Amino acid sequence: MSLRITPLNIVSAIGLGLVTVNLLSDKTTAPRQVNMSGFYLLILGCLILVTFITDLVFRFTLKDIKRIWVVELIFIVIAAILMVILQKLA
Repeated sequence: MSLRITPLNIVSAIGLGLVTVNLLSDKTTAPRQVNMSGFYLLILGCLILVTFITDLVFRFTLKDIKRIWVVELIFIVIAAILMVILQKLA
């Protein structure tokens, strides 16, 4: 199986990096440090798992890499728009 980079892989890698940095960093409050509580780290971990599973579903249903990129980018944009809308409503 060849290594195919997809947008959801990139999002998962960024999220995993953010979780790792927050877990391994000191708990001091530096001026530009993002300090997340355990609850937010748990939610981010669940979102990483969901993006990984969604990426696998898209890989098995779509065989063309260009279609995977288009569908996953649309999925990310719709998810971001829904997050902004839900944030404004709450």
